[in-house]
Amino acid sequence: MAKEVERKFLVQGNSWRNLAKGQSYRQGYLSTVKERTVRIRVAGDKGYITIKGISLGATRSEFEYSIPLADANEMLDQLCERPLIEKTRYRIPVGDVIWEVDEFTGDNHGLITAEIELKDEGQEFARPDWLGPEVTDDPRYFNSNLVAHPFKNW
Repeated sequence: MAKEVERKFLVQGNSWRNLAKGQSYRQGYLSTVKERTVRIRVAGDKGYITIKGISLGATRSEFEYSIPLADANEMLDQLCERPLIEKTRYRIPVGDVIWEVDEFTGDNHGLITAEIELKDEGQEFARPDWLGPEVTDDPRYFNSNLVAHPFKNW
């Protein structure tokens, strides 16, 4: 079984902006129930479907598969819940890990988060100076919850 161990933080300041080039992401959800989310994503010219289980701490089951780009775009346009999640992702190496900084647009404009995937929940990691408070356990920041409760309405 595939497991994901991920921690999420808010981002503060702008010192991270020149550390990587961003890639546009567009994603939507076929299911946003907390026990299982089903996400469709287009990142650049690639399409993906991802199924995630319920989070237990910073760990959850995750299964991700490539799908044809045309299929991903059609599902995003016709089947996914609204609003779609639109963001630019920056992959920033710090030490031996990669931080994924997401700058949201659309209904979640103004929200900037940073995620890190770890081997296990106890793994140590360097904390860059632009890292703000941790929000791993705050469900408001789950991308799947930003559909029903966009950042603009907080």
